Amino acid sequence: MLQQDGSGDDVIRTAIRLGLLAFLIYWSFVLLRPFIPVLAWAAVLAVALNPAFDWLSAHLGHRPRVAAIVMTIAMLTVFLGPATWLGIGLVDGLRNISDELTTGDIAIPSPPEGVRNWPLVGVPLHDLWKKASENLAVAIRELAPHLKPMAGTILAIAGSAGTGTLKFLASVVIAGFLLPSGPRIVASVRTMLTRIVPRQGADFLALAGATIRTVAQGVIGVAVLQSLLAGIGLKIAGVPHAGVLAFAVLVLGIVQIGSAPIFLPVIIWVWTAKDMGSAILITIYLVLVGFSDNALKPLLMGRGLSTPVLVIFVGVLGGTLAHGIVGLFVGPIILAVAWDLLMAWGHDDSADVVMPRQANAEVKP
Repeated sequence: MLQQDGSGDDVIRTAIRLGLLAFLIYWSFVLLRPFIPVLAWAAVLAVALNPAFDWLSAHLGHRPRVAAIVMTIAMLTVFLGPATWLGIGLVDGLRNISDELTTGDIAIPSPPEGVRNWPLVGVPLHDLWKKASENLAVAIRELAPHLKPMAGTILAIAGSAGTGTLKFLASVVIAGFLLPSGPRIVASVRTMLTRIVPRQGADFLALAGATIRTVAQGVIGVAVLQSLLAGIGLKIAGVPHAGVLAFAVLVLGIVQIGSAPIFLPVIIWVWTAKDMGSAILITIYLVLVGFSDNALKPLLMGRGLSTPVLVIFVGVLGGTLAHGIVGLFVGPIILAVAWDLLMAWGHDDSADVVMPRQANAEVKP
């Protein structure tokens, strides 16, 4: 009887401890929830930039703190320079679109008469453009009352850009702190994974690091670079809503569609609105920017992206809806890591985890 009472007390104590532990975990999650996107993006930056950090640290006499400061300043310079410039253009463009939706004054430009003089395609293109502009103008005027509610959504997106900017800045700074302490963090994560999955913990960690680098550098990084180059060219060329178009290039680049749906109409507009010399230069520039991903992705992604495009697309939509602008970048990376780990976990237990890009690579954040 005493033994039963003793075992009952042990059960009660264990239940109380588990309850307190669950409460602490839940409350910690509540406190950290607003910062999860920032911390996740900082971790992604640290993992993606680690090779460059190691190289810089070695060339600075193996001084990781100095290398981390230099890399943080470099990232902040890039972000606060052209990225902020394009961000301001995006906000202004979204506000203009919101105002047009609110007032119902949405203008569809008619084709310039000079289009008729183009060889071969001039006359049919002019007629098609004119019919499209007239029909679209009528349709938009009829839909204007239904489009007005979209103005509030667009304004909300524009307003969140300021908060997103602060989150990006915080992520860059946090990533700078994570870089020097990367080996200790990796060792701790490896220990936890080994306790959960003893045989494959180290391989899962290596796979996660390889996936983060592939998606962050080969997908997100290339899309951001292409968007910045496109935005600069569109701004200099005087293309209306250049910031919005550059953001569209960014999104299409992340979801692996490419920039052609944006660049083709812009090139047509350039040839109708600019002189021939300017149109040729802008066209050559946009074509080079459009094909830049074909040259950069093989260098940064090795044998390619093993994650399906649909997973990336869902990550973009879900991340943006859940966490705003920051989620646009974090979402596809998190889903890509989850997908690759799930596929690796689904392999036969007797087989080793297959590394899609870096077999048995040592992961450092």
